[in-house]
Amino acid sequence: MGRTMKSQQGLAPVLAALLLAGSPTASASSGMEALRDQVREYRRQHEVEIVRELAELVSMPNFAGDAEQIRRNAEHLVAMLERRGVRARLLEAAGSPPAVYGELPGPPGDDVPTVVLYAHYDGQPVDPERWSAPPYDARLLAAPLGSGEAREIDLDAQPPPRLDPEMRLYARSTSDDKGPIVAMLRALDALRAHGREPAVDLKFFFEGEEERGSPHLREMLEQHRDLLAADLWLFCDGPVHQSRRQQVVFGVRGVMGFGLTVHGPNRPLHSGHYGNWAPNPGALLANLIASMRDDDGRILIEGFYEDVRPLDDADRAALAAVPPVDEELRRELGLAWSEAGNAPLVERILLPALNVQGLRLGQVGEQAQNTIQSTAQAAIGIRLVPDLDPAEVRRLVERHIASQGFHIVHAPPDQATRERHARIVEVSWDDGYRALRTPLDARASRALLAVVDEVLGEPAIRMPILGGSLPLYLFEEVLRTPLIVLPIANHDNNQHAPDENLRLQNLWDGIELYAAVMAAYGDAWRSAAP
Repeated sequence: MGRTMKSQQGLAPVLAALLLAGSPTASASSGMEALRDQVREYRRQHEVEIVRELAELVSMPNFAGDAEQIRRNAEHLVAMLERRGVRARLLEAAGSPPAVYGELPGPPGDDVPTVVLYAHYDGQPVDPERWSAPPYDARLLAAPLGSGEAREIDLDAQPPPRLDPEMRLYARSTSDDKGPIVAMLRALDALRAHGREPAVDLKFFFEGEEERGSPHLREMLEQHRDLLAADLWLFCDGPVHQSRRQQVVFGVRGVMGFGLTVHGPNRPLHSGHYGNWAPNPGALLANLIASMRDDDGRILIEGFYEDVRPLDDADRAALAAVPPVDEELRRELGLAWSEAGNAPLVERILLPALNVQGLRLGQVGEQAQNTIQSTAQAAIGIRLVPDLDPAEVRRLVERHIASQGFHIVHAPPDQATRERHARIVEVSWDDGYRALRTPLDARASRALLAVVDEVLGEPAIRMPILGGSLPLYLFEEVLRTPLIVLPIANHDNNQHAPDENLRLQNLWDGIELYAAVMAAYGDAWRSAAP
């Protein structure tokens, strides 16, 4: 890890001095502009080759639950790293799929920071019937599906096709997360094409079970603690802001979920013979859910907000600078309103959320039956924010359920329990994990923002927390290192859904962004020393 203590001069001049060294275009532009121009020149000369490499990678099925698929992907990634001179190998814990690890030492010295670039290579399951084409047959389209101009581009055509930045590559994991992996490696290629090497000790960690909730991640981090030590973990997962501007994200919400099964009669009953006599599980479940949240999304469970971490001044300043997108998003999504009186999305994701994810009770439409079902089921998801503890949330939820007159069980009730209790609900919990936030004024945060702002030529959007969830708390607990999310995917990428895609301009931007981090973060980090 980095060995510190240099002067606290301004970051921008130091970055420029670092980047100007050895730059053939230094007389015509600033240091960061020179770097950006060199990376852009490399990319323009290799665009078709870059897209082909990503197309090859996403053509490999990578369902997180298929061990054979996952290992094939991991070995392919090791080979991709080794072709670039990165020392790479597989890391495993007992029963886990492999993680791909690579390391590339930086320049000599006692004050060189270590940066780990994280992505995951496993993917969500696919339902081919819902895709417009086979989900692992990568297709480059001239425009988004549904635009009327989505003709397919032949990457093998001669002469090679000219690639418009608005083209999109369609396949599972193009954006989540194989696109960012290719952007990282091509950033390294672009630096070397102009005689540069990373100015940090660079490590790569590609996880193989993120889409399954990372069940072996803690054990893997503990087992390889020394190997994975760093001054910054940079998570390259997620989308840019809906405005298409680059965002730097300093936290993620936690997540947990539970199932509810309300038990009624021990067999389905004719609703004419027994309606408004036998308790109706569907109605009981609906009322229970309605007692947990109101129509504006406010959680009605007593005590739920007591431990929510308040915003500080840096958070408020960051939120004030986020461009408004809500009106456009409502129009895009066909919504006449959004919760909490159309409160901004950026504010809503800083609060916990209780979402109804699924309901099951008999049939509807032509298949509907005049029946009182024996059970009604719901799947509930909760998004956590700092400092909500999953164990405490579970206690609050079950206390609330009991206050609504329900007897709680955690397994199907037996006959004696049915006869003794009027309202019975079976509650099943997943483990879940807590949220995490890195302070915006931390040393690693200030150094990264200096680099990102410089390469963009404008301030990046500072996002205190991401709406989605990642198990970042594990890295904090085990490795005690700052974690920041630097995403590149387009916000409309159909992540986890059919027809996942990556916009080419987002891939190009990612290459420039990661190259800047590799080349300039070391000096920015030293200058940000306390």
